[in-house]
Amino acid sequence: MTIESDAARLRAAAEAKPMKLPVNRRVDERHHAVTPDGLSVWYTIQVSPHSRIQEAVFERADRMPTDEECARWLRLLVVGPDAIEAPGLPGAMTRRFEAFERSPEREAPLA
Repeated sequence: MTIESDAARLRAAAEAKPMKLPVNRRVDERHHAVTPDGLSVWYTIQVSPHSRIQEAVFERADRMPTDEECARWLRLLVVGPDAIEAPGLPGAMTRRFEAFERSPEREAPLA
């Protein structure tokens, strides 16, 4: 398989079964791919009545995933807004990126 076919499969699985917010962070294996060199990629879409969050998580057992390998996947997975990296723990082998989409017209007014 290629990165393009794996990314297309992950996007299709996330679009077909987005998680509803608030979510119990339970993700099935259709949202997961592992490359031959050991990069683990998770991709989900989380939805609420007024927002949508695309999340990509990259993990390695031996080292932190590089900017270049994350960027390759993010270009193929995240559609719309730019993905922003979430803060991680020092020394972690995991990187998490999120892209937020909001529908202000569907949000409750501020009091």
